[in-house]
Amino acid sequence: MSISPQKKAKFSKSLILGSIAPLLIAISPYIFYLYEVVPNQKVWETPFFTYSSNFGESLTTTAWFFMNKFVPFYLLVLWFFTCKHWWYHIILIPIAMFLFQLFSVINDDVKYIDEFEIYYIIPIMMVVIPIVYLIRIKIFDKVVYGIDLKEIEEELKRYEVKDENQTTDVNT
Repeated sequence: MSISPQKKAKFSKSLILGSIAPLLIAISPYIFYLYEVVPNQKVWETPFFTYSSNFGESLTTTAWFFMNKFVPFYLLVLWFFTCKHWWYHIILIPIAMFLFQLFSVINDDVKYIDEFEIYYIIPIMMVVIPIVYLIRIKIFDKVVYGIDLKEIEEELKRYEVKDENQTTDVNT
């Protein structure tokens, strides 16, 4: 049995893409420990930039805080883009939380980290949760109850046409 060239190309593309996600997950501990590369001093001068840590006494502390926020953010974004479940949009909520926390670590003006970020997520939750709930209702109605919303809409249109015909008959 021979496999067509199109199926081979599709399979090899799927194999490559399917191997990238596990590789990115596997290297996440190494990404986290990149903070150890940062010097343990207050100011870091390189030919490209000069960075002064306003948060903590050393750049290593700042880098450690950054990696504590970045790695979960990184893994959640990876999960969001590879998830095949109907509820994957709900992953946007913790992604937003870690993103706000990352901005807090990067922002030099912030004195306290992880204090108020939860309040910034409320508008995102007000959008994402109803959307996910509506998707769930549509799937649940179709799978469990066998309700097809298109059929219901067509039936409602028939009733509207019938009502319009009855009101024109009564008026004449």
